[in-house]
Amino acid sequence: MVNSVVVVGRAGRDPEMRYFESGRVKTTFSVAVNRPTKEKETDWFDIEIWGRQAEVAGEYVRKGSLIGVEGRLDFNKWTDDQGTKHVKPLIKGNNIRLLGSKRDNASDFGGEEH
Repeated sequence: MVNSVVVVGRAGRDPEMRYFESGRVKTTFSVAVNRPTKEKETDWFDIEIWGRQAEVAGEYVRKGSLIGVEGRLDFNKWTDDQGTKHVKPLIKGNNIRLLGSKRDNASDFGGEEH
């Protein structure tokens, strides 16, 4: 069995980097991927990357950057204070690719920020 995901889209916000006492680093951000439909729907994916790729993402990815992310699909599960259970999909990235020119990466992809 294989759990492999590849998304190509634009970063929905600047990445957030966190350094831990262990020396590990985690970067999170979202990616907007336009569906090839007449309605121009946009799918949003939360991305989490660790290690050297997290440092690259934190240094070079900016809101609007065209990027590719390879990883696996995971799910964050939690119960809120009222006892309601929640599940949110998350892509745990293991490789990112910066795509397009610098001009492309600075352009706005439209849509709302996530």
